[in-house]
Amino acid sequence: MTALHIYLVKPTRYDDDGYPVQWWRSIVPSNSMACVAGIVQDAVDRRILGPDVEIRYFWLDETNTKVDPQAIIAKTRKAGARLLVFMVGVQSNMFPRAVDLSRVFRAAGVPVCVGGFHVSGILSMLDEMPDDIVEAKALGISLFAGEAEDGRIDQVIRDGYAGTLAPVYDFVNDQPNLAGAPLPLADKRELRRMIYGYSTVDLGRGCPFECSFCTIINVQGRKSRFRTPDDLEAIVRRNVAAGITGFFLTDDNFARNRSWEAHLDRLIALRAEGIKVHLVIQIDTLAHKIPNFIEKCVAAGTDQVFVGLENINADSLEASKKRQNRVEDYREMFLAWKRHPVLITCGYIIGFPNDTKESILRDIAVIKAQLPIDFLYMNYLTPLPGCEDHKKLLQAGAWMDPDMSKYDLNHRVTHHPRMSDAEWEEAFLAAHRSFYDFEHLGRIMKRMVALRIHKPNMLVHRLLGYRESVLSEGVAMLESGIIRIRRRRQRRHGLPLEGRLTFYGRNWARSLRGTAQTWRTWARLKLMMRAARRDADRLAYTDAAIALGDGAANDQFLAATRTTAYAERRAARAAGADRGPA
Repeated sequence: MTALHIYLVKPTRYDDDGYPVQWWRSIVPSNSMACVAGIVQDAVDRRILGPDVEIRYFWLDETNTKVDPQAIIAKTRKAGARLLVFMVGVQSNMFPRAVDLSRVFRAAGVPVCVGGFHVSGILSMLDEMPDDIVEAKALGISLFAGEAEDGRIDQVIRDGYAGTLAPVYDFVNDQPNLAGAPLPLADKRELRRMIYGYSTVDLGRGCPFECSFCTIINVQGRKSRFRTPDDLEAIVRRNVAAGITGFFLTDDNFARNRSWEAHLDRLIALRAEGIKVHLVIQIDTLAHKIPNFIEKCVAAGTDQVFVGLENINADSLEASKKRQNRVEDYREMFLAWKRHPVLITCGYIIGFPNDTKESILRDIAVIKAQLPIDFLYMNYLTPLPGCEDHKKLLQAGAWMDPDMSKYDLNHRVTHHPRMSDAEWEEAFLAAHRSFYDFEHLGRIMKRMVALRIHKPNMLVHRLLGYRESVLSEGVAMLESGIIRIRRRRQRRHGLPLEGRLTFYGRNWARSLRGTAQTWRTWARLKLMMRAARRDADRLAYTDAAIALGDGAANDQFLAATRTTAYAERRAARAAGADRGPA
């Protein structure tokens, strides 16, 4: 019997010094990896290479695991097997690292196929391929665009086994049905390398909205597709049997799933059996208007929600086609969620065309005072390959940073029409420092106690992560972790190998500073939380953000966020002069 070893590798990205961003423990597992693992396991079970070929696959997430191509090649040869490598879930910021890893495999004649949002986004939006894709193809790297369900992985495995991978497998315009598709797999050994031990699950893909900065609508399509409640139950039971009860629901917008209620009812029924899971879900700013949606989410185990708030300037939202976000509904939305034991994270974009440093900081001050948001996940407005913004800038010949490693939403990669590069970068850091200053963090804690949301440890840990990931490590919260690891010999292709004294001296000092700062912040947050919980008047605390049904507070918020142009458009639409969405 012959053997084929398939390595599923989820690469990380390079930092500004050219070293892979890796941790002893990372935060978010890769849903793409889980899905591809399930698809490959299904192919193994069906013995697609025949009864005489044994297929084994291995799972490596480089955010928390060393990936050594030479060691993998040697191990596979020693076992007498053929080798096939899949680079899985490769986003734009990971693509340079994926190519560098693939470069070593290709030099040894190993077939490599790279898939993920970068390849899919470019093939879906651009007629002329950019230099990084051209380089990858010149190295003999195969590209996979689209989703791998419906047996599409079979041909790739057969071709890889034969050493005849096609240059491109393009399924980006042919989205598969998810109902009854192979279920994603969670590797318990991998989840032990995660801080929170959450698994992932996607119940639906695709999005009906039109946001110009989003790649999902061009990669996964505008038509939504869904798994079934039976699929969900099978995923939950499989994970719970492995001791996993936390799930990050990666659907871009769970409320748009036409079967949301059936899915939640199934989870509620499982809880009645004693199978109690905890959910983090992503929802839009209109979900609270769906009857019973919030109540059922909470009953099913939701205790954290992520809202794509993006901005509180209505002009900016409309210009980016984020028309479903209605500023006048924001306070009602957040207060509806805050009637339940739920923590709220909001995505927020810094650098819309109308923004200035002053307006950004003013808007952050309004958010702090008047919206009960627990965590603000701030990003630069980034023209990711695969989104409409990127295509328009490319067609206009506008400058965009050629280094894809910086397309992580935490770097400025283009110019702003009203701010200098320095002002934009200063505004980004100033906004982060403003929201996460200790005075405001104390206010967030007091709100949690007053609203009887009993999640002190979760709140402290998340506040610590969101604050210090940017200030101490210069990375976004979701790509951070515990104890940064840098390996001297894993530097980016084309950059020189640093001397031991330079490398270890600089990085030990950096690690010690970051660790000390993080521990100081953690200790301070723990003391603040203890004080908030022991305050004799803790249940009487209130402010404009949590004043339930306070019409004056709502009017004050709207006065601070509405612009003259927005008011004029609303008035025109009310008069019937403009039938477009508000």
